[in-house]
Amino acid sequence: MTATAAGTAPSLGRGVRALRAVAIASCLPYITLKILWIAGARTGVPDGSTLLDHRARMAVANGVSVALDATVVVLALLLTQPWGRRVPAWLLVLPMWVAAGLLAPIMTGYPLQLAASVVEGSRPAPSNSEPFLDAWVFGVVYGGFILQGLTLGALFVRYARRRWGHLWRCAVGDPPATTAIRAAVTAGSLLALLPAVMHLLWAAGATTGLSADRVESRSTDFYLVEGVNGLFAVLAVVGTLLLVFQFRRGTELSPRWPLAAAWVGSGTLGCWGGFLFLVTALPGEQDQRAAGLMVLTYAVSMVAGLLLFSGVVSVLRRRAA
Repeated sequence: MTATAAGTAPSLGRGVRALRAVAIASCLPYITLKILWIAGARTGVPDGSTLLDHRARMAVANGVSVALDATVVVLALLLTQPWGRRVPAWLLVLPMWVAAGLLAPIMTGYPLQLAASVVEGSRPAPSNSEPFLDAWVFGVVYGGFILQGLTLGALFVRYARRRWGHLWRCAVGDPPATTAIRAAVTAGSLLALLPAVMHLLWAAGATTGLSADRVESRSTDFYLVEGVNGLFAVLAVVGTLLLVFQFRRGTELSPRWPLAAAWVGSGTLGCWGGFLFLVTALPGEQDQRAAGLMVLTYAVSMVAGLLLFSGVVSVLRRRAA
């Protein structure tokens, strides 16, 4: 009996070990900064920053951020260790969906912001009426996020091919989705129209639904981020509809690309929608009446993302059965 057959996994290649090392190392700057801020340090936080106004609230938020980024370390180990193949599917799928949803817009939007800053001759840091963070913090943090997304994504694709590769070998629509799955995806797609339209309108310069302080602080970065969010919302709807509904065009459609689009798009809708909903719903100095549509947009985005994700999971479970 070979070592592999006996249960001992073959040694990892240098490429996989390098990806794992980079994924873990890229978490350290962000986690270190957050721990310093929780401890009361002001590294990277200038005088007058709004982060200094609510110390208790920011301590809680930073603690949650540390826990989320530490999850990346756990995932990097899980995706490359023999015991990772025995972890229940949901325990891996859910955090990877969250990671994909949170990191994909940053991986897309921040390089666009850097390119725009080169064209405009300005720094890529967000423009606010008051100082927020030192410029170098954005490069360190977002650079780490991009590395996390690239390395963790590569490790997950490798893992998924080995464990679940058979689930996307057959064409879209095999087996057909149930009525319940189609209903959930249809509802999620209709709801996703609101955030898709609003993000694209905001990217085009509309102020409808934006709070007064958000209107005043708009910059090129804001327009780029809103455009990216709108495109991911469209991607979520198109990918999930293609995955769930069998659109016959004379040739069989492979589920790989619809699955990837639905996965990342629904994660962006659900996770960023939920995060922004919590941020905008918290009491603050902004004009709550003017921000009502903005809060509604983020809440609907969260619900739409969860519905679309439930459809994706249900389709994969039927294929597995």
